[in-house]
Amino acid sequence: MTVAFLFPGQGSQYVGMGAKVFAASEAARRVYRAAEEVLGFDIAKLCHEGPTDRLNLTEHTQPAILTTSLAMLRWVEEKGLSASMLAGHSLGEYTALVAAGSLAFSDAVALVQKRGRYMQEAVPAGNGAMAAILGLDRETVEEICKAASSHGVVSVANINSPVQIVIGGERPAVEAAMARAKERGAKRIVPLAVSVPSHCALMKPAAERLARDLDGVKLLPLRIPVVTNVDAVPITSGDLAKEALIRQLASPVLWVDTIQRMVQEGVATFVEIGPGTVLSGLVKRIAKEVKTYHVEDPESLDETLHALAA
Repeated sequence: MTVAFLFPGQGSQYVGMGAKVFAASEAARRVYRAAEEVLGFDIAKLCHEGPTDRLNLTEHTQPAILTTSLAMLRWVEEKGLSASMLAGHSLGEYTALVAAGSLAFSDAVALVQKRGRYMQEAVPAGNGAMAAILGLDRETVEEICKAASSHGVVSVANINSPVQIVIGGERPAVEAAMARAKERGAKRIVPLAVSVPSHCALMKPAAERLARDLDGVKLLPLRIPVVTNVDAVPITSGDLAKEALIRQLASPVLWVDTIQRMVQEGVATFVEIGPGTVLSGLVKRIAKEVKTYHVEDPESLDETLHALAA
């Protein structure tokens, strides 16, 4: 049985995430303490007690999700569960590279805090927007974005499932694309409550700043292959991992291609490790033949271990 671990990205955070894991595992507590040393504030308290508005600040959200996901991973590893392939959705790619032994956790925490800040500073508040378009395929949404680009920057940001495509860009262009999507028969159009339009051309300045920071960080060869967001190919080279982190910020997340590639590589079981169950839900829509589980608390860990032992 080939198992892959998946790590969630921004939007999966909630107050209380990781609290039960923190109580249950010394390995998890060590992860939170290590993050606190880098950040200079009590990240465990923020994750477990909030307040929500502070947790939702991008430069806090990103290290909070990374830290919580890694704490959960270390706890899972204590229980003897391992993977032969990894992937992370957007921010989750950093967790995957730490899990693969390529990126030091302390470097990852510092990088994602800066990543959040750079993303926020790249687009003035209120100027950007994102929306999920449900019920239209990728080609149709790409056509819609092209037609709406007379209003400004707008493009496909995440291909989350065959019929769930997220777009991002400048607000007037995104709103024009939403109107066109409705005309083309989209089942639902959901404006996303985000302060930053990620994975579009507006993030190029943030990607350039992040590239300078990554210049000073060593990424080792990966012990476990990671399938990248930007190309949907498995990599084991530290240099390719670094390049993927830079490119992904202003490029679409190819999540459908990522999961399909992992299935082609023989993955039959996916375990989402981190807050929420968003990725598990997406996998079920992409590859109905595989098994999906998630781990974010003692109950879900027990369920997953029991199912995998059966």
